[in-house]
Amino acid sequence: MIEISIPGQRTYKLEHLVLDLNGTISLDGEIVEGVVERLDVLRSLLDISIVTADTRDRAQELGNILRVKIHKVDPGNEQDQKLLLVQQLGSEGTASIGNGSNDAYMLRESILGVCVIGPEGASVDAVTSCDVVVPNINAALDLLIKPERLIATLRE
Repeated sequence: MIEISIPGQRTYKLEHLVLDLNGTISLDGEIVEGVVERLDVLRSLLDISIVTADTRDRAQELGNILRVKIHKVDPGNEQDQKLLLVQQLGSEGTASIGNGSNDAYMLRESILGVCVIGPEGASVDAVTSCDVVVPNINAALDLLIKPERLIATLRE
């Protein structure tokens, strides 16, 4: 678990991390450099899941490399399926990271939603549904590894 007390807000007690795959932790079907090492650190603190429609048909392979759970969603209505996963895990203990329109509901529902603006960009829906916007996935994962960065960003 990661516990973060944000002055003027609340104490976050994170138990789960939900990651979008394409455009968030992978680019053109390949895991972004630095992600494997960061997830190795976070795996001892959080239950990590990747949620994806698996458009490149590589989710299981990448999940094995990263040693995380894979949750495949069916094409169409992906937003609702990702939202359901966060609700099943418990939104009060879940952080989510994504960049697409189909990530917006899970970003909004999670106690901590982080939008990544990477090489693929980020949808307006994702940006307006999150708590924090970062320039890349490694910066997003570093917020969880070094939570004092979140305190500086979110305190009131």
